Amino acid sequence: MSRTAATSGEAELTESWLALEPGADPVERARALRRAHEAFTEAGTVSRPVRAVVADSWRRSVHAGVGPDGTASVELTDGDLGTYRSEHPLARVMPLVRELLGSFAADGEHLLAVCDAHGRLLWVEGHPATRRLAGRMNFVPGARWAESAVGTNAPGTAVAVGRPVQVFAAEHFIRRVHPWTCAAAPVHDPRTGRVLGAVDITGGNGLAHPHSLGFVQAVARAAESQLALLTPELPGTGAAELTALGRDEALLRTDGRRVRLSRRHSEIVVLLAQHPEGLSGDELLCALYEDETVPPVTLRAELARLRGILGPGRLASRPYRLTMPVASDASVVERRLRAGAVTAAAAEYAGPLLPGSRAPAVARLRRRLSDGLRAALIASGDPDLLADWAHAPWGEDDFDIWRALAAVRPTAATAARLAALESELTAADTW
Repeated sequence: MSRTAATSGEAELTESWLALEPGADPVERARALRRAHEAFTEAGTVSRPVRAVVADSWRRSVHAGVGPDGTASVELTDGDLGTYRSEHPLARVMPLVRELLGSFAADGEHLLAVCDAHGRLLWVEGHPATRRLAGRMNFVPGARWAESAVGTNAPGTAVAVGRPVQVFAAEHFIRRVHPWTCAAAPVHDPRTGRVLGAVDITGGNGLAHPHSLGFVQAVARAAESQLALLTPELPGTGAAELTALGRDEALLRTDGRRVRLSRRHSEIVVLLAQHPEGLSGDELLCALYEDETVPPVTLRAELARLRGILGPGRLASRPYRLTMPVASDASVVERRLRAGAVTAAAAEYAGPLLPGSRAPAVARLRRRLSDGLRAALIASGDPDLLADWAHAPWGEDDFDIWRALAAVRPTAATAARLAALESELTAADTW
């Protein structure tokens, strides 16, 4: 590791992501946190010694309608759990995670847990007695521990903020979790940078130590490195991967290269990936430009620049088409929706397709994908999937989603948000 990288890692661990500073009395801190937690749940006020990362998480928990006396729900059991786990990318690195964390968890009477990007626990392993105690609060495989479901907790908060974090005692939002301490670090897809899930260590107050946070962070990085080795770039195969959901500048991987495309080139590649048979110049011109007066030479110039970026023989003409197969994240979502795999489709959906694009054809694709997923979520009636969408930036003002969420999870916060949206719609109609 370089000196710069080491310094950066040390800096990360000295920020407020650590539960206790050196020399702090854990007993007194736990007592003070219980008082602060009570003040927050009763009056909404945050006082010392609550860390900023915890205070922000508490507020998100309230906004999601989580109550301090709630509990985790078990979403996947038996065969459904086994199938989902076996197909999850983190299944490939579980032997490594067990090797690095397993004995530490068992010897220290702790638990090793791994969750997916939605905070759903996939594996919970470790000391048998500790597992039995954790089972009383549904800290078990298949249970959903996202912030939007059970409030502040290390695995759920780690995937929510995309950072390693410790949660100590009454920093947990749910009261029944106050006796526990946990540390978790997110694991990212080495190709896309997306959060796949998190590695967590859960146990007693002894885990409120810098070493436990540094340990899970190191394990998460090792898992990412292992994933990169298991799924290397394949130069010369001609295949390409396109990431265009939730970003205005798409990411294209091909021939061992990773290229961030300009906005216009992103639109072109998205459209050509959707039309492997190709598009004529006139079709592409109409698909890209709202202004019908844009001359064909403008498009030809963009295509010439894109051809130089993609490399020789990758962009053909008459009609314009990509000569290599392209697998896009948008097509993955569509494929999973067609198969009825709503949870898997929601897990892949990182946001609207090229959200800033005004290209007519891209806007139609964006609406089709978003509307299809929204309809599937509403039809599913799954409160956690609905809550994930409602609390995402693209779902904050989605009246239909909030109404569906209020029907299956009628909390005060959900009702208040739905009433506010109804008021806004009424005012807009009046205007």
